[in-house]
Amino acid sequence: MLTATAPTLAEVARVAGVSIATASRVLNNSSRVSAEAYQRVCDAASSLGYRRHRAAWGQAQRKVNAFAAVIHAGHRLLFSEPFFARLIGAAELELAQHGIPLLVTTVSGPLVETVGRYLQGGHVSGIMIVSDHGPLPLAATLATLGTPVTVIGRPLRPQPVPYVDADNRGGARAAVEYLISTGRRSIAHLAAPPDTGVGADRLAGYRDAMQAIGATDAPVAYGDWSQASAAHAMQRLLDQRPHLDAVFAASDVMAAGAVRYLRKAGRRIPEDVAVVGFDDHALAEQIRPALTTVHQPVEQIGTVAARWLLAAVRGEQVEDGATVLPTELVLRDSA
Repeated sequence: MLTATAPTLAEVARVAGVSIATASRVLNNSSRVSAEAYQRVCDAASSLGYRRHRAAWGQAQRKVNAFAAVIHAGHRLLFSEPFFARLIGAAELELAQHGIPLLVTTVSGPLVETVGRYLQGGHVSGIMIVSDHGPLPLAATLATLGTPVTVIGRPLRPQPVPYVDADNRGGARAAVEYLISTGRRSIAHLAAPPDTGVGADRLAGYRDAMQAIGATDAPVAYGDWSQASAAHAMQRLLDQRPHLDAVFAASDVMAAGAVRYLRKAGRRIPEDVAVVGFDDHALAEQIRPALTTVHQPVEQIGTVAARWLLAAVRGEQVEDGATVLPTELVLRDSA
C-alpha cells in the first residue's frame, strides 16, 4: 500500500513558480518578497497542505507553554477600541481555567516580520491572530509552522487556517433595513478600513440593503475606527449631502464620532439624522441619545477561539473551517 508523503519546501516552490529561496523567505515571513510572490507561495502551501514540523500538530502529550494573541493593529487602536479588551479578556479567562497564560502583543508595519520570527521560535503552543490584514498577512505564514493558529475575523483572502467571526454582513444589512423601514432613504455609511474582513463585510451589508431598494445614492466615507476619523468623515458626508437623514457606522466608537459632529452641526438625533452603530459596547448606552446598534457576541468569539486552540494542542479532532456567530439589532433612542 502506498503511503502519502508530506509535501516538501521544494514542491511548494515548484507549484508557486518561484525559487526555493523565495519560498523559504515567504514561509519565514520575510518582507523581501513581492506581494504577488508571497500570495503564490501561500496559495501553493495551502493547496499542498504544507506544514513545517508537521508531526508536532497532533502530539497530544506535548507540554503547553503559553498561547499568544497577536493583534494586527497599532497600540493606539488597542487602547481606544473596546472590542479588543473584551475579546482578549474572554479568551484569557477561558485559558486561565486550564492554567495557560495568554501573551498579548500588537504588530504593525515592520514589526510584523519581527513578531512572526519570534512566534516561529517555539515559544508558544497556540496562536490567535486578531484583525489580520494587509498584503502580507501573518496567518498564511504562521499556518505552516505546525503550531495551531486561529484567526479572529474573516480573512480577506482565503487562508489555510480556521477563523471565528460574527455575521458582520448580515448584521450590517439588518441595521440598514431597519433604517429603511422607518422611512429613511438618504442613508450613508461611515466605513471602516476596507483592507479588513470586518470593514469589507459591514460595507457589503450596507450595500446589500441599499441595492435591495434600488437606491442609486449610497454615500460612503471611510474612517480608521477612531472617533476623530469618524467625525471628519461625517463632516465630509454632510458637506456633500446636506439632506442626509441617517448614517450607519461600522462601529460604536465611530458612531460616537458621528454623533459628536452632528450635534456640532446643529442636527437633532434621531429627528434629523438617525444613527446606528455596530458592536454594542458599553459606550452605546453612554452616548446620548442611547445608541441603536448591532450586538456582536465579542466574549463568545474569544471563548470559541480559545477552546479551538485548546482542543488542537491536545490532539483532539477539530474543524478547520469558519465559525460565524449570529448578530442582533438592539434598538435604543438614536434611530
